[in-house]
Amino acid sequence: MIEREAPPIRAIIIHPVTRDRLARSEARLEEACGLAEALDLIVAEGFVTPLRKIESARYFGSGKVEELRERIVAGDATVAVVDASLSPVQQRNLEKSWNVKVIDRTGLILEIFGQRARTKEGGLQVELARLSYERSRLVRTWTHLERQRGGGGVMSGPGETQIETDRRIIDDKMVKLRRALDEVRRTRNLHRSKRQEVPIPVVALVGYTNTGKSTLFNRLTGADVLARDMPFATLDPTVRALELPRGTKVLLSDTVGFITDLPTELIAAFRATLEEVREADLLIHVIDASDPDRDGRIGDVESVLDEIEAGPDHDQRMIEAWNKIDRLDDETGDDVTLKLEIANTKAGHPVKLAISAIEGAGLDELLVAIETALAADSEILLLNLAPHQAKALAWLHQHGEVVSDTMNGETGETTMRVRLSPSDAGRFRSLFPELAGFLPPLEIEDY
Repeated sequence: MIEREAPPIRAIIIHPVTRDRLARSEARLEEACGLAEALDLIVAEGFVTPLRKIESARYFGSGKVEELRERIVAGDATVAVVDASLSPVQQRNLEKSWNVKVIDRTGLILEIFGQRARTKEGGLQVELARLSYERSRLVRTWTHLERQRGGGGVMSGPGETQIETDRRIIDDKMVKLRRALDEVRRTRNLHRSKRQEVPIPVVALVGYTNTGKSTLFNRLTGADVLARDMPFATLDPTVRALELPRGTKVLLSDTVGFITDLPTELIAAFRATLEEVREADLLIHVIDASDPDRDGRIGDVESVLDEIEAGPDHDQRMIEAWNKIDRLDDETGDDVTLKLEIANTKAGHPVKLAISAIEGAGLDELLVAIETALAADSEILLLNLAPHQAKALAWLHQHGEVVSDTMNGETGETTMRVRLSPSDAGRFRSLFPELAGFLPPLEIEDY
């Protein structure tokens, strides 16, 4: 049997926009085309179409529906991607009017997540989000959904319609998936509690999709996480150890990218993964400095962080890493540099840094800023321990992070630098008052 490749699928990308959202329309259209191309669709045409109001039946008015139908036929497209959230009825009616498959923004993102998921956990999360989305699409699109099943005999009632059967089957699958994901969540909590027993700070990379988070992660840790110029190249979080300039050890986590109007089904399904962001000691917000719509996308990321109760508004420290400065021309680069310098002057310490993950520019400064930010929430004790103070030495190893540890071979005295949380530092002083000396939190000038 000769296997033939499936013919390429041509798609029309439609970005409907109301007057209040005109400012970001071109950037949103470009993003929607990129998402379609990530699914190997051939983009026959992509365009912005203005809307005066959203119609409940077909999203577009009747005249606009006919105009778009003609463009779909002219483009010889078999798929129409509407870059908006469609109701099940709107999606069904548009498919009838245009006689092509219609995909909305949520469906498009779910398709990409389905292709990108590699681990068991990622597959479970995407499948749960997909079923949640499809359940709302059971709206009697086909006549077989009206047929009744069961109900034999006079008193047995009308029985169960096909749509009710399909919905029940989906509900049963979703219950099983939620149980499996609850198990994943318990495992994550167990791993997190184990990490907290050995207090190593966790630093999480967050940001819009395709801003270079995985490239930065690989550059800093020497890992080989997939890093490509495409949306959602990686879905599953990866954690690697990283040693900072003064010896502080941290765990660096690469997380899933965010996007404008991230489907609520995905936020719910990826709850276990997003908890890693919320529980991190420090966030590194990776921003594409060369993106014309960067300010809008910064706002989108902050919105998602707020939804999962993470970020500066929830007392979580964050550093902005403005990536891809190698793509800026001299004038734009100077503007970005000035903007960051003004922000850092107001903050009193670096909170916004210009970097290039590809070329390595600014990464040394980023590591220093990470160590400084972590030190602001802890105390570093510099101690000289005699051989008979082994109990204090053991307590510090159990409750703190030993930054450096050297022993004098002649006297047996141990000189150590250890990082403790404020509460543990107070406990240490109470238990060992004779060893109460400490160094204040590190400043950038110390490096």
